[in-house]
Amino acid sequence: MKKIPFATTLIMAMLLSISSVMAEAVLLNKNVPDQYVVKRGDTLWDISGVFLQDPWMWPEIWHANQQIENPHLIYPGDTITLVYIDGVPQLVVKRSRDLKLSPEIRSMDHAEAISALPLEVIDNFLSKTRVTDDATLRSAPYVLGGTERRILVGMKDDFYARGDFTANRLNYGIYRRGDPYLDPETGELLGIRAVDVGAAKIKALKDDIATMGVSRAAGEIRIKDRLLVSEERTLASIFYPRAPETEIKASVLNVEDGVRNAGALDVVAINRGNRDGLQAGDTLAISKRGDITKDRVANQRVQLPDERIGLLMVFYTYEKMSFGLIMEADRQVDIGDLLSNP
Repeated sequence: MKKIPFATTLIMAMLLSISSVMAEAVLLNKNVPDQYVVKRGDTLWDISGVFLQDPWMWPEIWHANQQIENPHLIYPGDTITLVYIDGVPQLVVKRSRDLKLSPEIRSMDHAEAISALPLEVIDNFLSKTRVTDDATLRSAPYVLGGTERRILVGMKDDFYARGDFTANRLNYGIYRRGDPYLDPETGELLGIRAVDVGAAKIKALKDDIATMGVSRAAGEIRIKDRLLVSEERTLASIFYPRAPETEIKASVLNVEDGVRNAGALDVVAINRGNRDGLQAGDTLAISKRGDITKDRVANQRVQLPDERIGLLMVFYTYEKMSFGLIMEADRQVDIGDLLSNP
C-alpha cells in the first residue's frame, strides 16, 4: 500500500474539519425539503426560511452555478435544490428558463427577480420618510404662502416659495421638519426626520421667488414648509440576508408611524449606519434588556441576561443611522430594545 505523506494527511484532516464545522454552523430545518420551486410573491427571506433555521446563513451554503448567467438572481419558477458537497449542505438553482423551448435567444428582466424583502412595505415607507440634517433644511427654499394670501394650500393649488432655485430643478418635494433622531447613549444628533407633505412643480420664477403648482398633497401645505429636490434612493432588491461583517451594538431609535412598539414587517430606525460598517442586507438580532432583580439569598441586586425576541434586516443606510424591517418577533419590539449580530 502506498504511504500518504504526513502533509497531505494533515491537509485532508483540516478540510474534513472545516466541512464538519460548516455543517454544524449551518442548521437546516427539520424535515427540510430536497427542492423548492420559487413562486411569484416569494422573498429571499421566505425561501431561506424553508431550508434554514437561521435565514441570514443563506450565503454560507449558496452555490453559485457559473454556467448560469447572473446565478445570484432567482426568478419565479426556478428550482432551489439542496445537495451535499463533501458532506456540506449546498443550495443550487436550476432555471425554469433553462428548458429549451425554442432555438431563439431568451432574455430575462432583472426586475422579475425575487426581492430579499417585501418591497411594497419598504417602498411605501421610503416614499414618505426622509432623513436630512439641520443645515440642509435651513438652506432649502420654503413656502411663502398661497395665492390670494391663503395660509394653507392643497391639491392643484398654486403657492409662492422663496429660496435658492439655481439647481434648475422643476420638481420639488415638500417637507415639514419632524423629530430629531438622537443617539440614546451619546446624545449625538444622527439626523432629522423630514415629514413628506407633498410635491410641487415650478410654473414661473422671478429672482428668488417661484410660483409653484401642487402636483401631490399628502396633507395641508403650510407656510415655512421646506422644498427639497428629490434624492436618488435606489433600493437594492437583490441583496442577500447575512450577518454583519463587523460587530454591531445598537438599539431601536424609533418605531415609524408614531407608535412606541412594533411587530413583524414594521419599520424601525437604528442608531448605527455606514460609518459603523452597517450595510443593506445585514441581519440583526433583537433583544430585550435583562431586568434587574433582587437576589434575596445573597442580598444583592442582579442583572438578568438579555432575552432575544426577534430578527430584523437592514434595508437602507445613512452615514449615522439606518432603517430596518422586523422579520421575526416573538414579542412586541419597543424603543430602546437592543440590536446585535445574530
